[in-house]
Amino acid sequence: MTSTRPSLQPLAAAVALALLSATAHGQQAATETADGLKLDAVVVTGSSSAKSKMRSSVAISTIESEGVAAVTAASSADLLRGVPGIRAEASGGESNANVAVRGIPVSAGGARYIQFQEDGLPVLQFGDVAFATPDTWMRADAGFERLEVVRGGSAALLATGAPGGILNFISKTGQEPGGSLQLSKGLDYDHTRVDFGYGGRLAPKTRFFVGGFYRVGDGGRKGADGTENGGQVRANVTFELTGKSFVRFSLKHLDDHSPTFMPTPVKYVNGSIQEIPGLDPRRAAFYDAAWPLDNTLTGTNGRATSNIRDGLSAKSDAFGVEADLDVGAGFRLQNKFSWSKNSGRFIGIFPGDDVAAAPAGTTLATGPEAGAAYTGTKFTAVIFNTKVDNAGLVANDLKFSRDFDLGAGTKLSAVAGLYTSVQELDLTWNFNQYSLSASGEGARVLNVPGVVNGSPGFGGCCSNTQDSKYTTNAPYVVLNLESGALSADIGLRRDNQKASGAYYQSNAGVSYDLTRPNAIDYDFGRTSYSLGGNYALSKDLSVFARYSDGAAYNADRITFFNNPNLVNGKSPTIPTNKVKQAEVGVKIRGGGMSLFATLFHAKTDEVNVDVTTVPIVARENSYRSNGLELEGSARFGIFNLVGGLTYTKAKQADGRAPKRQAKVVYQLTPTANIGDDLTLGVGIVGTTKSLDDGPTGPLTITLPAYTVVNAFASYALNDRVTLSLAANNLLNELAYTESNDGRGAARAYTGRTVKASLRYSF
Repeated sequence: MTSTRPSLQPLAAAVALALLSATAHGQQAATETADGLKLDAVVVTGSSSAKSKMRSSVAISTIESEGVAAVTAASSADLLRGVPGIRAEASGGESNANVAVRGIPVSAGGARYIQFQEDGLPVLQFGDVAFATPDTWMRADAGFERLEVVRGGSAALLATGAPGGILNFISKTGQEPGGSLQLSKGLDYDHTRVDFGYGGRLAPKTRFFVGGFYRVGDGGRKGADGTENGGQVRANVTFELTGKSFVRFSLKHLDDHSPTFMPTPVKYVNGSIQEIPGLDPRRAAFYDAAWPLDNTLTGTNGRATSNIRDGLSAKSDAFGVEADLDVGAGFRLQNKFSWSKNSGRFIGIFPGDDVAAAPAGTTLATGPEAGAAYTGTKFTAVIFNTKVDNAGLVANDLKFSRDFDLGAGTKLSAVAGLYTSVQELDLTWNFNQYSLSASGEGARVLNVPGVVNGSPGFGGCCSNTQDSKYTTNAPYVVLNLESGALSADIGLRRDNQKASGAYYQSNAGVSYDLTRPNAIDYDFGRTSYSLGGNYALSKDLSVFARYSDGAAYNADRITFFNNPNLVNGKSPTIPTNKVKQAEVGVKIRGGGMSLFATLFHAKTDEVNVDVTTVPIVARENSYRSNGLELEGSARFGIFNLVGGLTYTKAKQADGRAPKRQAKVVYQLTPTANIGDDLTLGVGIVGTTKSLDDGPTGPLTITLPAYTVVNAFASYALNDRVTLSLAANNLLNELAYTESNDGRGAARAYTGRTVKASLRYSF
C-alpha cells in the first residue's frame, strides 16, 4: 500500500509537543484561567467518595454531552476513541466494539478488562461474551449528560471484573430545565435520526428527564441499506429529600437493529494488506444480497429461520432505583439497583475463505436472474448467527459510609459496601455457509457445484448452546484519608462467584445430544486491592501514585471448546484473568491550560478463546506493558485545543508486542469559536502501525498507521435554533483495525460520511 499523506510519526510528535508545550504557551497567550480538563469537577466513577479530579489518585477523563459534537461520534463506543489510554476498535458498526486500555490486550474481542456502566452499574457483568458485548445494549442519545472514564487504579476495587477501567455513561436528571429536538440527515449516505429530550421540575422537590432517539439508515455503507432501524427511550424522576438526600427511579426501553460490519476479503502480500478490486473495506457490506432465510438449529433440536438482513438486533427493558440517604449518627447510605432484560441476535457475514474465481457451472441462486450463469469471483460467506435469548442482569451496590474528624484538619472516611449481581446468559450459536459473489455492493448468493448453501460452516464446529447463570457477591471496604494537601485511600474487595447451568456442542451442526449436557457448576473467590495517594503541591499542581491488583472473570470463554471438567466442578482452579498495575502522575493547570500526565505499568496473565482463529483453542497468555498517557487542554483567544497521546511499550511472553497494539495512539481536537454564533472544529484520531495475525502465523500482518480526521461546524441561527454539519473520516482514510489468521480478511473503519443536523432548544 502507498500513501501520499504525511508520516504518522511527525503527526504523533506534533500532538505530544502541543500538549507538553501548552503550559508555557498558555501562560503567554491566555489571560483567563480556564481549565479545559475541568480538574475541579467532582467525579463519582471508580471512587468510594466524591472527589474532584485534582484531589483523586486515579487517571480519569470526562466527555460532556456538549463535547460529543467535537468528536462526531457515531456510537457510544466511538466516543471512547477520544479518550487517552483507551484503544477502541469501533469499526464494527453501532456496537460490537473491541475496547482495551494501557496495553492490556484485546485478545478475544469485546471489553474483557473494562466495565461499561450506565449510572454506576454494569450493563453486563462480563465485557467479552462472544457476540454479546455490553455496547450492544447501549446508545448515547439526548439523555446522556457525560461520560466518565477511569483507567486502572481504583476500578479493580470498586467494580467486579474491571481491573482495566470503568466507562460510566451518566444520565441527565432534569437539574437544568428545558429540552431539545434534533433532526439529523445524511448528505452522502442513508441516515435519518430524531433525538429528543426534556427535563425540569414537576414540583419544588421533584424533577424529571425523558429523552431518546429513533433512526433509520445504512450505517454508512450502501450494502447495508435499510438494516439500521430502531430507537430508545429513557426516563427518570428524582425525589429530593432533606439535605442532599434523594431517591431516583429510572426506566429504559431499547429496540434497535443495526448492521454488523465484519472483516472484508483482502489479499496479503509479503505481510501487507491489499484491497481486492470491487471490495473496498471502508464500504463493503453484504446485507444487500437476496438472502434466503437462514435455517438454524435450536437448543432443543428444532429448526428456526431468521432473516440475515436483520443484522444485529438489540432489545432491552431496564428499571433502576438509586437512593442516597442521611440515616443519622453521621452515617450515609447509598444504594444503586438495576434490573434489565436483554435479548437480541447477532447476524454477521464473515469471510470463510479467500476470494477465488467461481468454478464452471456456478449460477445465481436468487433473484429474478436465478439460474443464470455466473463467471466472476466468489467467496464463502459464513453467517455468524447467534441468538441471545437472555442476557438479563440484576445488580445492586449497597454501601455505608461515615466520616471521622481526627483533628488538626484530618478526616477519615470509612466505606463498607456489598455488590451483588445475577447475570443470565442463554446463547445459541449457528454458523451456516453460503457462496457469495465478491462484490462490496450488490452481492449475490450463488449456487456453486458441490457446495450446499445453508450447510454448517467451518465443518460444523460452532453450533453450540448455553443456558447459564452467574451469581456474584462482592463485599468491599475502603478507607479514605484527607489531611491537608494529602488525599489517600486503601481498600479490599472479595469477589465470590458461582456459575450454574449447562451447555451443549452439536454433532457437526446437525443435532445436540440432549441426554448428555455439559454441566456448568463451579464457584470460586478472589481478593482484589488498591491503594493510592494524591498530594497537592498547590491548588494548581498535584501528583499521585497508585498500585492495584485485580482480575476479570470468564463466562462463555471457558465453556465452549474447552475440557468440560474445567467448569463442572472437577477442576481445583477456575481460570481468571489477572492484572497488576502501578501508576504515577501529575496534574497541572494555569494560564488557560491544563495537563494530566500518567506513567503506567501493567502485568496481565489470562486465559483466552478466540472463535475467529483456526483452529479454535484455549490459550494461556502473559503480557507486560509500560507507557505514558498525556491528556491536555489549552485555550488561546478564540481557539481551544484538547488532545491526548498514549505511548505504550507492550510485550507478551515470547517478547513480541501483543497483536494490534500500536506504540502510539493519539487524539487532537482543535476548535474555534468565531463570535457568538459559529463554532468550527476538527477531531483527529491516529495510531502508528501494529501487527496482527495472518494465515502464515501470529503477528505476520502489518496494520498500517493511520490518521482519521473528523470535522464539524455549528451555527446558531438564533438563541434556540442551531444548524450543524459533521463529517466522519473526512479524508476517507483506509484505517485497518484487525486482520484474520485463517483467510485473507481485514476490518476497517467506514469511509467518509457527512450529515447535517438542525437542533431546536426550548
